[in-house]
Amino acid sequence: MEIVITAVLKAYPGKEEELRQALDEVISPSRQEEGCLTYVLHESIDAPGTFVFYEKYRDETALDAHIHSAHYQAYRKRVETLLAVRDVYRLREV
Repeated sequence: MEIVITAVLKAYPGKEEELRQALDEVISPSRQEEGCLTYVLHESIDAPGTFVFYEKYRDETALDAHIHSAHYQAYRKRVETLLAVRDVYRLREV
């Protein structure tokens, strides 16, 4: 079963550009993962500094591989002090 992730990420004031750079750097290696079907970053038009990832994985195993990948773990460590909000939703199509 495919799994969709929507992650809403909001930067602390003054950290918007640093967060944008960190998010941008995780895109390419994530897209290269075998089970990654979609990995797209958006920024809110109405709330600059608020970003939304839309991700789709082949299955739970592919998502687990992403979460435990070296590039994702490095990204998570890097953004710890940049994120005011991190809301992640695991979804399935209905």
